[in-house]
Amino acid sequence: MLLNVVKIQMSLRQLKKILPGEIFLEPATLAKYSGDKWLAVHQPDAVALPRSTKSVSKILQFAHENEIPVTPRGAGHGYVGGCVPVRGGIALSTERMKKILEINPADFVAVVQPAVNTGEFQAAVEKCGRFYPPDPASRADNSLGGNIATNAGGPRCLKYGVTRDYVLGLEVVLADGKIVRLGGRTHKNKAGFDLHRLFVGSEGLLGVITEATLKLLPLPPFRANLAVGFNSMNAAVRALQSIFAAGFLPCAAELADEFTLAAAAKRTRSKRLLGCKAHLICELDGQENSVRHEIAAVEKIVRQQRPLFVERGFGNEQCEAVWQIRREFSYALRDTGLTKLNEDIVVPRGRLEAFFKFAATLQKKYGLQVACFGHAGDGNIHTNVMVDYEQPGAKACAGKCLDELFRWVIASGGSITGEHGIGLAKKRWWPQAVSSESQELHRTIKAALDPHGILNPGKFV
Repeated sequence: MLLNVVKIQMSLRQLKKILPGEIFLEPATLAKYSGDKWLAVHQPDAVALPRSTKSVSKILQFAHENEIPVTPRGAGHGYVGGCVPVRGGIALSTERMKKILEINPADFVAVVQPAVNTGEFQAAVEKCGRFYPPDPASRADNSLGGNIATNAGGPRCLKYGVTRDYVLGLEVVLADGKIVRLGGRTHKNKAGFDLHRLFVGSEGLLGVITEATLKLLPLPPFRANLAVGFNSMNAAVRALQSIFAAGFLPCAAELADEFTLAAAAKRTRSKRLLGCKAHLICELDGQENSVRHEIAAVEKIVRQQRPLFVERGFGNEQCEAVWQIRREFSYALRDTGLTKLNEDIVVPRGRLEAFFKFAATLQKKYGLQVACFGHAGDGNIHTNVMVDYEQPGAKACAGKCLDELFRWVIASGGSITGEHGIGLAKKRWWPQAVSSESQELHRTIKAALDPHGILNPGKFV
């Protein structure tokens, strides 16, 4: 084992000579790329910061020939340890590849490198009168390549779909260094297998994304939303169900529970959230006349549940003020001083009310706060088990709580992750979440594309 480590280090020094200025061996740099926003860290033996697809290809070809582990990473803002290099080797960051290569309003297409910031890209697209809907809450910090690798979602995926629905084509470097271009730039394409989609959500296990061709939509000219406080979560869920029953499809519908709102009120100093036991944000977009008419109709539906308050937002500035408070929810929970175990579970839409009742039973059973908020419109609820690890037995208690949470979700026909991915954090529940036949199919695909198993080893496949 020691000889293998020495061999890898000698090989990496050789790679540094081949790609000067792109391979780094300094301890401070290695530490910087040892983890993401989850709890686990492990230092790589080298960090690669390639400037081009050609460099990525050389790195992977070298790693393949020498059987050196390679862990791809984007902005490093993942929540599940997906880019922790648990087997050492090379941490390959695409952060230098950050050009918007093309925005073509006529074709409704954009071509980007993987490190393009999601929020900056959306702003650039909207200046051209076009729209890229996927909107992770941390879009100011994350990158499009990372969004593709995890199939990121966000509030607007209720109406518009997730990242996968906007990837028309990819340039990918495979484990052996081969460069492949998959898909294309047309909005319809049935020439062969849908191979580019295989890499969406693949968490760096199958290849390194070096370029993406993305679908754009017309920019909706107007938006309006309602921020509504309720005296109970049941009333908030019923209000949402009534909106759907009346034939409305909001572009976003978000719920938050009492503990989350109390933390957010403290952080944002929003007086409206004080004493609020549930909160619903419902947003519509489209042509101004129709949006104004429809949001008024939605408000009438919501008021049937006797809310504590209804706050209206019209136009970008007022709507963004509402969403800015929503984006503080996760940070507000961190402010409590408790460790936040963020689980992005998904339940069938019809099981929402049952899920919130179940979350309340978990709190009582384990004596832990279970803070729930998120994309209620599609059943993707960020379920945060809040833990004080200084308390005796806290770790074991949290583990039992999570086990019961995932058992309930799976038994209800849900998913253990909606947008963060499996990474390391969910690896423990992966065998329960998918069938043995599906696991074997994953292994078959992995072996075909990465026969030496060098890409992001130690994860769920």
